[in-house]
Order: sequence, then C-alpha cells, then structure tokens
Amino acid sequence: MIKIIIVEDDKEAQMSIKKILRELDILKEEEIKVEYFIKYTNALKETILDNSERKIYILDIELASKVSGIDIARFIRENDWESEIIFITNHDKMFETAYRTVYEVFDFIEKFHDLEVKLKKDLKAIFKRNFDNKMFKFNSRNLNLQIFYRSITYLSRDTEERKLVVNTDKTSYSIYMNVQDSLNYLDNRFMMVHRACIVNMDRVEVFNWSKGYFVLDTGEKVHLLSKKYKKEVEEYYERNN
Repeated sequence: MIKIIIVEDDKEAQMSIKKILRELDILKEEEIKVEYFIKYTNALKETILDNSERKIYILDIELASKVSGIDIARFIRENDWESEIIFITNHDKMFETAYRTVYEVFDFIEKFHDLEVKLKKDLKAIFKRNFDNKMFKFNSRNLNLQIFYRSITYLSRDTEERKLVVNTDKTSYSIYMNVQDSLNYLDNRFMMVHRACIVNMDRVEVFNWSKGYFVLDTGEKVHLLSKKYKKEVEEYYERNN
C-alpha cells in the first residue's frame, strides 16, 4: 500500500489535485490510498508516525491554521526520511524559506502556474524511482524466474530454439512462451515494436523507424523495429509525457 497525503485548504486547488490524480494511469495500476486534510490534525499526526507504509506528501505551504505546511514537513522529516514531499504555494517567495528549513524536498510547485503538468511529471518520476517493485514471474518444471520490470530491457523471439528471450541489464533468460502471450505477464510500460520483440519503453533512448532499430539506455542497438507499431508508440509518448 502506498499513500498520497494532500494537505490543502484551498477548495479550488484541492479540486485541481483530485482531477490530476484521477487522470494518472499509474495510480490506477498501483495499490494506492489518497487522504485529504485541510490542516494538521491528530489523524494526520498518526499517519505521519505510521512508518509501515511509503507515502507521498503534497503540502500547501500557507495554511489558514497556525501550523503551516513547512511545520508539517519538519515534523515529517523528524520521523520519516523515506517518504517524498512536494510543496505547492501561491507565492514562489515561500520556496526559499521551505528549502532552507526542510530537508529532502522533491519539488516546489506554484499553485496556479502549470500545476497539472508539473505535479503529474513529479508523481510519475517518484513512482518510477521509488515504488517500482513489480516483477515478471514465470514458473516451470526447471525454472523459477522473478525479475523486476525495471531491469528488463526487451523481450525477443529466438526463432531457432522457439523460445522467448527475456533480456535484462546483466543477462538473459530463455523460456517457453510466445511473444504475444508474454504481454499478459507485463504492465503498460512494455510495448510490441516488432512481431518478434517487446520493449520496455522506459529503457529506450532512440527509435529509428527508417532503419528499423532502437537504442537502449545501456547503449545496445536492437534491430527489431517495425513501422507497423509506430503509431502505438507515438500514442504512448503522448499519454505519458
């Protein structure tokens, strides 16, 4: 379970944040609970002190109550160095004060200046960096395979042995499975880019459609790219950027 904690007393801003969270695909895939507060309460205090769950805090710096967002963030850091903190405010002058008094702040966002774009970008980055524990799992008589999705670069068809090759940062594994069926074991970061290849979109640096290859963040060039899948790949980037 991952919690997103929003502390915001401005109704318009709170509605904007709710809309942003509803539109994020990644939140629909994860086991996530969202909690809203308008000020510091005993319930919020208990949530902060509960270290059994990872949390993302979205804090309005200026609250109508005596306890500010900065005060809440200080209390968070006294008890929790793992969870992420994002500050939002009406006035960018408050950023320096927050920066000087609270350690390890992920970002500062002006409330009415590209809030939607910046908050979506931040949340995607946080989930990709900190909460990505999904795994590719495959069991057979001779093999028990468990690989983090983030470690998989691409999957391809070995036509000679008629096996699926799961390529990772360090090695590769061959299993009896066809390319199409492997999509059922993966999430939406993986896309088919060739009838014999599925790629982890987070790991691709370059698609060269005219020459039929893609380049991974490892520097490896893979000549398994078909223009047939170009539209789907472009639509993926539109949804996720």
